[in-house]
Amino acid sequence: MVTVDSMSDASDPPGPGELEAFREQVRDFLTANCSGWGEDSTRREDEGASRARSFQAALSDAGLAGITYQRELGGAGLSSAHQEAFDAVSKSWHLPNLPLAISHGMCLPMLNQFGTDAQRAEFMPDCISGRSIWCQMFSEPGAGSDVAGLSTRAVRDGDQWVLNGQKVWTSGAHYSDYGLVVARTRPDVPKHQGLSMFIVDMTDPAVEVRPLRQISGESGFNEVFFTDLHIPSDWLLGDLNQGWSLAVAMLMFERVSIGAGRGGLGGERVSQKLISLARHLDRDADPHVRQALADLWIRERIKGFIGRRIREAVTAGRVPGPEGSIAKLNGALLARGIRDVSMKLVGPAGQAWGPDSDAGRQWASFCLSAAGISIAGGTDEVQRNIIGERVLGLPREPNPFRDTAWEDVPRS
Repeated sequence: MVTVDSMSDASDPPGPGELEAFREQVRDFLTANCSGWGEDSTRREDEGASRARSFQAALSDAGLAGITYQRELGGAGLSSAHQEAFDAVSKSWHLPNLPLAISHGMCLPMLNQFGTDAQRAEFMPDCISGRSIWCQMFSEPGAGSDVAGLSTRAVRDGDQWVLNGQKVWTSGAHYSDYGLVVARTRPDVPKHQGLSMFIVDMTDPAVEVRPLRQISGESGFNEVFFTDLHIPSDWLLGDLNQGWSLAVAMLMFERVSIGAGRGGLGGERVSQKLISLARHLDRDADPHVRQALADLWIRERIKGFIGRRIREAVTAGRVPGPEGSIAKLNGALLARGIRDVSMKLVGPAGQAWGPDSDAGRQWASFCLSAAGISIAGGTDEVQRNIIGERVLGLPREPNPFRDTAWEDVPRS
């Protein structure tokens, strides 16, 4: 298994002058490429993959994509301090790169951490520049929170693997070029021991993607079906039958992306938008509203501190540990808090709005999606179990089938 650290080329920390020049470069770029998408904008999040590709290509041309990844792998070869500076400058802007959240927040660090030199050279530059978009495929109809119980099978056939099975709740599969999939390669061992992770070509005719319509009217999630999909043997990521270790690492990256990244929670821009909304509605003098907004601001600051700690660990070449679960749980609680405060502020407009009432539609859409943040990347209950066992040292829940081969475990 390859676990080399290929993050930053920068050996010495940047000085104040260098960082200020970098911040100015970022400001100039955002002004040129994100006009009209500032912090006061209430325009709906743009989830267009084509726009995200174009924006990421512009970032790459400006030397601002993959800031802490090596230049030879398509990154900027800069330090974590440069990443912090970029985040600080861009936090008040809407970056139209939401379709790349999984591609860059989960798949890219997995390729970097566990890919062979050939895999990283082949796939990372296009991923960083936005020429290719990636998705991850874990959950199945019979294996949701219990990812290790999945039944999608990969069988070796000469110099290829043949994949058959179904995945569900796959974000972005309908516009992705590649994906990382976890499949069962040994059914005769306990469930955690017989899994492997593969790179798959999502444009292969043997892959069928069916979008799922959500309550909000959007269809960001998908069912994915594999029917005799042939995968080159050198597209195995990591070691054979070590897929559970990689799955855990990837889930941690996902939890970090949801809980500590800019993803669906929007970072500090959300509290600022709510504060602006309260002022616009003349609700900013209400002590209950002020207390709720202050609580959200505090939680967002905590989220930022957790994110900084995790980014430093990732930059040092370490996979996030249980702090990823802490970030994810905090992010889910924050999302529900945003939902409650926003609905209190917009009132009836959150359920029925006119054609010129963009705020009501925007916050209603967030309200409908907030519950999903408590499920994606592992439910709140799963996160609390991980924190209890790995942080607080509490005993694990009993499992009578822990050492039983997957094929012998009773299933309905």
